Formats: sequence, structure tokens, C-alpha cells
Amino acid sequence: MALRRSRNESRRGTASTLLIVGLANPGLEYEGSRHNVGGDAVRLVCARRGANLKLESRQRALSATITTSQGIVTLAVPTTFMNESGAAIPPLLRRTSLENLTRLYVAHDELDLDPGRLQLRVGGGLAGHNGLRSIASAVGTNDFARLRIGIGRPARKEQVTDYVLKPPKGKSKESLSSDVENAADALEALLDFDFEEARRHINGPRG
Repeated sequence: MALRRSRNESRRGTASTLLIVGLANPGLEYEGSRHNVGGDAVRLVCARRGANLKLESRQRALSATITTSQGIVTLAVPTTFMNESGAAIPPLLRRTSLENLTRLYVAHDELDLDPGRLQLRVGGGLAGHNGLRSIASAVGTNDFARLRIGIGRPARKEQVTDYVLKPPKGKSKESLSSDVENAADALEALLDFDFEEARRHINGPRG
């Protein structure tokens, strides 16, 4: 699936073979929350690789470019709120000259996976995730790759909002930190291996 561009759209920045976007809400009140695990994983990868996320002119995301065995890769975290994540994607795609949307990877929290479980896949439903819905609307398709980072569900449906938006405490905080580390490991597999090999590594026998 390729993104259609108008003739007036210019391409700026370094062409990339992959664009990896980690979803998160901005602001101190959301730091360390379950909803931010995608963005936190991308930030951790950048720290490991010595890359600094920066806000470029006219972009709605912090981004960094690194050189890997897969070629040039751009990592980004939108500066929008989660339900407006899609606003950051078209400018990033133009900046990276990335037209094949299967080379767009989105890391996000997933209520339908147990905490600590990871799954890499292309396409599929949006599972009520506002960030994914916004991105699908912006690019016109669901056929982009996702790293689904399991956070599980609270005991009751009415607890979901607080569960995903408020930072956990105690052992839950420690577990979430470990899950972010594992998600960063998975993203690094995407930097070092092709998609199918990375998927086997990430999904394992349960994929």
C-alpha cells in the first residue's frame, strides 16, 4: 500500500527505509502511564542508540534518524495527544520519502494482550484504539505494521480510562518498566533483522 501524494507536496529530510512511531500522550501527568508505552519504548531505543529526538520545523512529532543494518531508520514520537496521532504521520512520511506503508511501524499499548506480551503484525482491526484510528484515517488504510505491547485490562470496564492514563505504582510500575524494556528490545530487532525474522523473534511460538 502506497501513500498518494499531491504534485504540490515536497519531500524534505533524509530518505528512510523504515519509520517507527511510538504513540504517547504529551505532558507530565501522563509520563509512565500504560498508554505511553509505545512512545517510551521508542525513546528508550533512541537512548540506547545515542540518537536525540528533536522537533523539526513544521513537524508534529519528535524524531531522530539512525543508521542500521536495514538502512536509514527514522524513529518518532508524536507531540499531539493520542487521539490526534494521525496528524503527525503524513509530514513524517513526506520527510522520510516513505511511500510503502508496510514500512511504517507503530508501537502502541494493547488492552487485548496480557501484560508483557508482544505481537508484531501488519494490518488488522483497530480494537478501539484512538491513536490507531487517527493514523488509519490520516493515511487511508489499516495496512501498516504494529508492535502491540500488551498491558492487559482492569477488572471492570469503567476502570479502563484511569488504568491506561494514570501511572501505576509499586510492583505494577516495576512490571511496566520491564515491559517497556522488552518492547524496546523488539523494536531493536526491527532495526537489525528483516520483518519476517523480527516477527518470529518477537512473536515466538505464540505468534
